[in-house]
Amino acid sequence: MPEIRVALVGVGNSASALIQGTQYYKDAKEDTTVPGLMHVNYGGYHIRDIHFVAAFEVNKDKIGKDLSEAIWVKPNCCEKFADVPNLGVKVSPGIILDGVAPHMRETFNVYDDSKTTKESIVKTLKDNKTQVLVNYLPVGSHDAVRFYAQCAIDAGCAFVNCMPEFIGSDASKEWPKKFEAAGLPVLGDDIKSQVGATILHRTLVRLCLDRGVIVDETYQLNLGGDTDFQNMTVENRLTSKRISKTEAVTSLVPYNLPTRIGPSDYVPFLKNKKICYISLKARAFGDRPINISVKLEVEDSPNSAGVVIDLIRAAKIALDRKIAGTLLSMPSYAFKHPPVQVPDSQARQWTEDWIAGKRER
Repeated sequence: MPEIRVALVGVGNSASALIQGTQYYKDAKEDTTVPGLMHVNYGGYHIRDIHFVAAFEVNKDKIGKDLSEAIWVKPNCCEKFADVPNLGVKVSPGIILDGVAPHMRETFNVYDDSKTTKESIVKTLKDNKTQVLVNYLPVGSHDAVRFYAQCAIDAGCAFVNCMPEFIGSDASKEWPKKFEAAGLPVLGDDIKSQVGATILHRTLVRLCLDRGVIVDETYQLNLGGDTDFQNMTVENRLTSKRISKTEAVTSLVPYNLPTRIGPSDYVPFLKNKKICYISLKARAFGDRPINISVKLEVEDSPNSAGVVIDLIRAAKIALDRKIAGTLLSMPSYAFKHPPVQVPDSQARQWTEDWIAGKRER
């Protein structure tokens, strides 16, 4: 039977939604369309072919628990939408480095990681025959992301980077070259949700450009109440996040566009709900003004989980086809900061062609 053996770095809300989603759709019929997934059968792999075999955490309340239990441990607040049976996977201790900001250490209830080594993490990945390592570290984890990317290489795993540190889209090509030399695919960076702030903002800007409207300025403000937003209250952890979200929009525009895009505030009672405000000022025929204001409310973690399910399957297909280094087609569709920015309709077509074997990457 087909099988995709997956390990997770971080067992937070995003991991909870991902794991619940694999249960929610495990019996989906292949000829149906389900919310959030490109296909039930993606290049020969069904959702139920995804098997979680390892997970790494730094929260002492989650370490040692079965993965099915750890996803409900506070501060996780993702709503329950599926029952998750015992998975037979104990959460392993991870490395902290800069993966937990100083102001978040109490919230994350961090353990003493002095006895955890890269060798122990690589051994866990190898012992469990991991094929795909999914990175869910918090925004601002510059060193920790690179640590786990190297662990993936050492353990022989594909790497899916869901957060905004630039590994697959590394401009220096250092990390793409490392994965290429190891014969492994890397997919990144910074997950673009099913219908989230970034894809909606891109769609509005694209509409204006396609209709000959000049966009003069735009902003996007985001509010949320989970640990992701609590982590991002420290501005110095947001550099790559602002770059990622801003370039996702400005890359569509052939002229300089004044913007302010990114996380704006932490509102604890919102929990896993994300609220986005988008404002766009533009000029139509005769330089007549057009003002667009939009409010979007979503459950943040489930909004990205389906995209990650497709990325996991894309990573396995890349392994099957022995594609090494940066993948281009699926990342252009699934990430805010892919190696190549193209309009979303083109990215979708690239991905469909790649699944069918018509594109190399």
